[in-house]
Amino acid sequence: MALEKTFRWFGFSDPVQLSDLKMMGIEGVVTALHHIPNGEVWPVDEIMKVKSAIEAQGMRWSVVESLPVSEGIKTRNSDCERLITNYKQSIHNLGACGIDTVCYNFMPVLDWIRTNLHYPLPHGGEVMYFDFATFVAFDVFILKRPHANRDYEVAILEKAAKIVAEMPEEEREQLAHNIIVVSQGFIDGTIDGSVVDYKKEFLSFLDTYRDIDTAKLRQHLSLFLKEVVPAAEDGGVKLCIHPDDPPFPVLGLPRIVSTQDDLEWICAQVDSNANGITFCTGSLSVNRQNNLEEIVKKLGHRIHFTHLRNNVFFKDNAFHEYGHIEGDIDMYPIVKALLQEQIRRKETGRNDFRIPFRPDHGVKMLDDFNRSANPGYPLIGRLKGLAELSGMQLAIERELKGM
Repeated sequence: MALEKTFRWFGFSDPVQLSDLKMMGIEGVVTALHHIPNGEVWPVDEIMKVKSAIEAQGMRWSVVESLPVSEGIKTRNSDCERLITNYKQSIHNLGACGIDTVCYNFMPVLDWIRTNLHYPLPHGGEVMYFDFATFVAFDVFILKRPHANRDYEVAILEKAAKIVAEMPEEEREQLAHNIIVVSQGFIDGTIDGSVVDYKKEFLSFLDTYRDIDTAKLRQHLSLFLKEVVPAAEDGGVKLCIHPDDPPFPVLGLPRIVSTQDDLEWICAQVDSNANGITFCTGSLSVNRQNNLEEIVKKLGHRIHFTHLRNNVFFKDNAFHEYGHIEGDIDMYPIVKALLQEQIRRKETGRNDFRIPFRPDHGVKMLDDFNRSANPGYPLIGRLKGLAELSGMQLAIERELKGM
């Protein structure tokens, strides 16, 4: 029994239509109500509008990705109580509509970071790239975050200074705009394209974390879980936190969902199946100390959703995304461990034995260059990954059956 085939869909304005997903053999759709402002309640009628459209194509709304956790919850500001109340109501409404899995993240300010959204591969395709020295150039010399230089070693600062010195002003501005606006705008980012002085606005968001270190942010996540997991349990909903991307500190911000120890700590805060994990190979693998197969074996019972994607790694924390089964991550033992977890769940009588997976960011290729798409989400590249991962699962299933 393969993992449930799902695909991310960005709503009715997505150039990829639900009918396209049906033709691709997709079983479950991963989407969200992107038009509802962060912190507001997701109304039942809006949820049902999307759910009904998905079901009309013979699929199900498998996973909400994501129900955004507002910055006011992460920082526990004066609006936190209202935001928590609204979050719990949204969970209740989703559960009442029969949607049982909610992916979320607790990353401060930015969901994910790349320094190049169009990195060319030798065969002509494009992927996204994270170059640490270029990111330091952005942080220290372009954004000019106060005291940013204190966070980096001299050697990487020297590399960053050289990079920015050779970078035309237009390219500097594009780098900042990509990191702050372009890569975040389609996933409920804190700053959209309507903000004129977006760097100043971004710095103000960073400043709200000036007194929040790792221990404090952990405390805030623990409080959040203790407040919302009971509501999820009541509604028959499973929450699954997404790892940090990249899984190391950036912009002076703490990271608390980056390692196996972090994931174990999170699961221990509320000992409930409703408090789970989104297992993302693309994010977790960037921390080279993480053993992804071991994480599945140790925490598989709490994995409610998985993103499968590969990377190619370089020194100094640099990496670029690659396809799905090719790259520096050995996907075979990871996929095998996930399939074995499904078997274990079924044998122990769990109703939620099947784990939804989606091919994460893909290689831009072929007709993708003639299509509009959000960064990292080309249709053909993701479809190729879906096919590759489906074939891998079929082979592993036959192996597990002794055929």
